[in-house]
Amino acid sequence: MHIRKANEDDLEAIVRIQGKTTQAAQWTRADYASLIANSQGLILIVELDSTRPSTLAGFAAFHRVMDEAELRNMTVDPAHQGQGVGRQLLAEGRRRLLELGVKRIFLEVRASNIPAQRLYYSEGFSLHSRRRDYYSDPREDALVMSLAIF
Repeated sequence: MHIRKANEDDLEAIVRIQGKTTQAAQWTRADYASLIANSQGLILIVELDSTRPSTLAGFAAFHRVMDEAELRNMTVDPAHQGQGVGRQLLAEGRRRLLELGVKRIFLEVRASNIPAQRLYYSEGFSLHSRRRDYYSDPREDALVMSLAIF
């Protein structure tokens, strides 16, 4: 596995992976392009080195504001879930954000997305608050989680 910053050439693959996962926030190509162009944005992708051409296995999209960051969206291709891709994305995001002076990472996760919650809790995130009816299609609460990094 190889993790790198996403670029414009990765946008179609990012949107394709996102579309395979109903739990993921459904962003447009333009949303990702805007985050790539934003100096406060960071999108990391995982490529599988074992395939030619390399296969995009997942991505994590972060946005920084001063010394805080938000994990805006993270998706692992269903074919590669359970293989540590999400954990590696979180670890690399944490490392890069810490280098940029970030002290805390926030995220929202669907209340029903138990596998993602397990991952976040195992990586040290804790429950911060609950946002009622935050998600639509289907309507659902969001759990706001946070992680202090140092």
